[in-house]
Amino acid sequence: MAIIKLSAVERRKLSIFLTCLILAVLAWLFFSLSNNYEYDVKTAVAFKNPPLNKAFNPLQSDTVTLKVQGTGWQLLFTKMRIYPKEVKVSLAALQVRDFVTFSNQLKKINEDYSTQQKIINVLPDTLYFDFTTRKVKKVPIKLLTKLTFIKQFGQSNDIILDPSEVTITGPQSELDKISFWPTDTLIKKNVNADVISNVNLSQSKEPNISVFPSQAQVKLPVEEFTEKSLNITVKVVNNKEYYNVKLIPEKVKVIFMVPLSLYGTINEDDFEATVNFNLWKTDKMNKLPVVINKRKAYLRFRRVEPNQLDFFIKK
Repeated sequence: MAIIKLSAVERRKLSIFLTCLILAVLAWLFFSLSNNYEYDVKTAVAFKNPPLNKAFNPLQSDTVTLKVQGTGWQLLFTKMRIYPKEVKVSLAALQVRDFVTFSNQLKKINEDYSTQQKIINVLPDTLYFDFTTRKVKKVPIKLLTKLTFIKQFGQSNDIILDPSEVTITGPQSELDKISFWPTDTLIKKNVNADVISNVNLSQSKEPNISVFPSQAQVKLPVEEFTEKSLNITVKVVNNKEYYNVKLIPEKVKVIFMVPLSLYGTINEDDFEATVNFNLWKTDKMNKLPVVINKRKAYLRFRRVEPNQLDFFIKK
């Protein structure tokens, strides 16, 4: 294949031509992207100003299609995304009818946007709703926590929530699905003292469910823990044939952590040590593992010595 050799003058002319071509393309792109275009964007619907005495259920999807007008630059750099990523529609009209229209609210919707893009219309333009009588229900509050304690410290008693219940209102079909109401996650690090704090209740994901109150006070008792040990008599369970079983040894040493305020009150009656005799009858085990059940909360079991027992059966 022959190689075309260009003179210095020809190379200069070619360079000028390519430069002009690139500038022309850039100029065309600039003016083209400066023009206005219309494009469709799918986005979620958020409701505001719900009717006070009615529980409502939307009869269509919670996603609508927006026809947006903007420059080519906006289309290019936003990748057909607009902000905010949801359209807020007022439900005030539901006081007198069972539908709302976007066309009556386009001006207010566009004012909510910080971008120069403009929403021209929404599909579907009309949203229809089904109404039921609002019901009231009380459910317990479920506290969500993410706590870390300084070494030797921990929760020493039950958490107190004030209030312990929340009042929810909405359609009966929705209330039947709710058995508790969660809080926002209470996050604390390096805790070494009682925690007293206000925590927000999680916002309802359903627009026709309202929650009262919106906050609860949390009281979480925290104490320093120390180690303690007790000798506990081991019981044989699942001995249905009433064999005369002799355990060796008959007692085990239980090591656990206890809050300082409870140290003197914890005794052998707060633990139960058992071995399952079925393990010998079904699995032919020659040593039985010890299972420890504690009867008081907030005792931290550490280990049992020994954790397996020899035994023999007296005939």
